[in-house]
Amino acid sequence: MFAVIKTGGKQYRVSPGDQLKVETVDGAAGDAVTFDHVLMVGEGESATVGAPLVAGATVTAEIVEQTRAKKVIVFKKRRRKNSRRRNGHRQPLTVVRITDIHASA
Repeated sequence: MFAVIKTGGKQYRVSPGDQLKVETVDGAAGDAVTFDHVLMVGEGESATVGAPLVAGATVTAEIVEQTRAKKVIVFKKRRRKNSRRRNGHRQPLTVVRITDIHASA
C-alpha cells in the first residue's frame, strides 16, 4: 500500500518503512508526526484519488533527525561594473520514517 502526501509545498509517494527528507517539521527525534494532506491512497485497482484530499486518510511518521541540506552558493555578478555578491544557503530539513498509512473507512 502506498500514499501520496503533500507537505512543505511538495508531494511525496510514500510506503510504510520509507525514509525521506521533507521541509522542516516541528518536533524532536523520536516524536510522531501525522500528515493529513493525503492526495491518494491504495494499491493498484483499489487506489483512491482525492478531490483534492482523501477524506479521513492520514499518514503517520516518526522523526528520525533534524538536519540541513548541502550548501548552495548564490553568486551574482554584474559584468564590467566591478560588482559581485556571494552568499550561501543551507535549507533546514527533517528526516522522517513512515510508520503507518490509515485509509478512510
